[in-house]
Amino acid sequence: MPQLYHTPYQTKSAVLFVIFNRPATTVAVFEQIKAARPKRLYIAADAPREGVETDKLLCKQTRDIVKQIDWECEVKTLFNKKNKGCKDGVSSAVDWFFDHEEEGIILEDDCLPADSFFKFCDTLLEKYRDDARVRHITGCNLQQGKKWGNASYYFSNRTHVWGWASWRRVWNEYDKNLNKYNEQEVRDQIGNIYGDALVVNSWVNIFKGLKAGKINSWAYPLDFINFFNNGLNIIPNENLISNIGFGNNATHTINVDDAFANVPLSEIEEITHPTFIVPEKRADLFIMNLDFHIDEIRKKENSLKKRIKRFAKSMLKQAATFSFLS
Repeated sequence: MPQLYHTPYQTKSAVLFVIFNRPATTVAVFEQIKAARPKRLYIAADAPREGVETDKLLCKQTRDIVKQIDWECEVKTLFNKKNKGCKDGVSSAVDWFFDHEEEGIILEDDCLPADSFFKFCDTLLEKYRDDARVRHITGCNLQQGKKWGNASYYFSNRTHVWGWASWRRVWNEYDKNLNKYNEQEVRDQIGNIYGDALVVNSWVNIFKGLKAGKINSWAYPLDFINFFNNGLNIIPNENLISNIGFGNNATHTINVDDAFANVPLSEIEEITHPTFIVPEKRADLFIMNLDFHIDEIRKKENSLKKRIKRFAKSMLKQAATFSFLS
């Protein structure tokens, strides 16, 4: 078990804190931000939803977090007057943040960071600032104990946004509606990266859902933009972010028994760097297998193929018998 930090690290990076209507999780995350004492803190809050009376009080209580800022800090706030929803609300907040900052750390109100998350982001934002191959730094590790290599982190083609950091150079290419791309391009490019038909089909279905307005996500477009740029994302070999927001009041993370809910936090005291800058595709496939239930689909498809083969053999046998009798 890694030794925990006794003296909280003071982050050098600006921090964007995206909040809405969950005061309890917001306070928990804020306490970790407070310990890191960023010199520039951006707080973006969506407005109450129309027709949801409980939002008014909960949003007010959540926004009152600014009253707890008691360290020397430049604070900027973006409090929406009308509800924008998950996709537009978060993406516009990140737009606003990178309008003011060249790089920085982004936390949502249910993403609880470890103490060393801030040092991890600071160090790697600086190290890869001018390396166009690297586009994203995440704090969460969802590998269920599996480590990839001997360094403090590995590279991935997937973009995870439960506590992350990036640069303006990357966000400038963000396209929340994926206007530049079509289904065939998605199929071709994801196929080039992973080469698994079930994985490709899963991403194509997500793309179609986004285009049809059936999936309200700002994060999936970030994944696609990264795929199309063949970008690398940094993932720690210890889990530095725990999503504490699973439950009925969440937008997407509703199942409290989800394998990715409340993953325990670890720490990284000394950051060591990988020798090779290449993506660990097996790590990506492990996550996508859990996300998209690839193994279950494959078993069903194999079972169907076997049934079809048995049926075909039976029909051939009957045909042969009929031919012999005639």
